Amino acid sequence: MEVTREFLRIFTAIIGGFVLASYVWGVSRLPQATDLWGGVSGNLQKFSIAFMFVAALGYMIYWWFALFQIEVEAFNGLRWPWGDADGQGGTRLLWSFILFLIPSILWLESTGLHLRNPSSWTPFLVVGILLLVAIGNIMLGLLAYSALQDGVEGAIWMIIGACAISIQCVLNDLIIWSWKFPW
Repeated sequence: MEVTREFLRIFTAIIGGFVLASYVWGVSRLPQATDLWGGVSGNLQKFSIAFMFVAALGYMIYWWFALFQIEVEAFNGLRWPWGDADGQGGTRLLWSFILFLIPSILWLESTGLHLRNPSSWTPFLVVGILLLVAIGNIMLGLLAYSALQDGVEGAIWMIIGACAISIQCVLNDLIIWSWKFPW
């Protein structure tokens, strides 16, 4: 199956909507939404809030360039830095978005599950979900890096977008939040 830009546009719009809806749903089900911060407080909380917006902007930049701005040939040629272009760039991008977006839908609800019913396995579920999001984010960055190596116009913007996302998803969520959360 060939994964086209049009398919990915629709897929990311639908799944991205589910991500936003999951946050609204998850927060509405918690007795105190501030419990989601766990041990993150003060300046770290302000830093994280600021980078939530930076990450959202980074996602939009990456999405715009990957799915609207680069040429179809460059889109199909997206590759891993260690591999060759084989026309499966859309498939690679799809798997990157799947690993980034689908777990993003599950993160808040899994954290709510842990807060409502703490168990010995729920921290592994939550951190595992955040790890999948981070892996998807890194995969997006690797595709952008290869596009830059290949001279794709706009690839630097994809790298900037992936880096902006990673400050939130890898540093703030996976590392700092997971470390500070009172498991």
